[in-house]
Amino acid sequence: MELLSPAGNFEKLKAAVLFGADAVFMGGPAFGLRANAGNFTFDEMEEAFKYLHERGKKGYVTVNIYPQTHELNDIAKYLKTCEQLGADALIISDPGIFSIVKQEGIKTPVSISTQANTTNLAAVNFWADLGAKRVIMAREVRREDLVEIIKNAKCEVETFIHGAICISMSGRCLISSYMTGKDANNGECTHPCRWSYSLMEETRQGEYYPVYEDERGTYLYNSKDLCLLDRIGELVKMGSSSGKIEGRMKSIMYVSIVTGVYRQAINAAMKDADNYKPLPKWRSLLESVSNRGYIEGFYGGEYDAKAINRETSGYSRAAAFLGVATSDSKNNELELTCRAKFAPNEEITILTPDLNEIKVSPELILDEGGNKIDATRPNYIYKIPFKDTAPAGSLIMRF
Repeated sequence: MELLSPAGNFEKLKAAVLFGADAVFMGGPAFGLRANAGNFTFDEMEEAFKYLHERGKKGYVTVNIYPQTHELNDIAKYLKTCEQLGADALIISDPGIFSIVKQEGIKTPVSISTQANTTNLAAVNFWADLGAKRVIMAREVRREDLVEIIKNAKCEVETFIHGAICISMSGRCLISSYMTGKDANNGECTHPCRWSYSLMEETRQGEYYPVYEDERGTYLYNSKDLCLLDRIGELVKMGSSSGKIEGRMKSIMYVSIVTGVYRQAINAAMKDADNYKPLPKWRSLLESVSNRGYIEGFYGGEYDAKAINRETSGYSRAAAFLGVATSDSKNNELELTCRAKFAPNEEITILTPDLNEIKVSPELILDEGGNKIDATRPNYIYKIPFKDTAPAGSLIMRF
């Protein structure tokens, strides 16, 4: 089973590869559903595909908006450019864009996006008969249905294994457009499902009545996040072609750790799926990154009232992200790019790509000029004493 990770920008792409992704999905300069992610220019995409292919990895481009007619000519040119730059697949939702791929003779394989709401075997094989190489299943598919779909599908089947869940059917949401004028189906979602709401009676304009379970409010549409860590053995046995991690808007810490955990989980399941059992360490690491609480969603039959996080629209996490190692450790020191403040003698953890946790309390921190400092500042480079081994890209964290 392929491990497919999000690449919101080039830095996150490299982190995903370092921590074990087989492939990444990315957005280009237009026509993707994450307009506010870092995304890639065409020059960056070309460089990214070269970087991936040199390492035996793949890169898929999201072209998964639902376009207007006036956009179609530009989309045709865009698809051709993605092919010329070396994309390994195009992720598409709209039948019109799919037809353009055929009309223009584009040979790049097509994956049908989760936005297409594919929830059953007939729909999977409909797309396969039209020439799709892969279908990304909607998150609303139950486990027992997924077994039959994968067994009888005429093409590859990709399943989401981790990340945020949209309250609307596979992301086909109109709330953002209605509330803010920004269209979720064109990449501009403002996430009003995460907002706190009050009640106003029709004849009492301006009088707001609280709707809450505690003093902070109630978040009526705020789904917990998907986590299928316990089910990786099942998915491998089913024959899922790819396990997908959501999160192009998430941090490098999120991309690195979630990719690293599922890399080890898939490796373990591929060796012995029948006896697969997740390590407690993996679960702990997933709790360390931003999340809204975890559920197994429709896959595990958990999508009911308990699937909503009514306490807060924000994320929780068990660790702070302090920085990234800029080079391999050498000469008993580690160089890092700082992301958050920490001070000498404070215990921090170095997490390597093989998920080895090395705890250190550096007695001193040196700036680029070799001067001792009292505390770090974000976006500066520092060195700390470090006698162990850690490669560039290792995370610096505080639990």
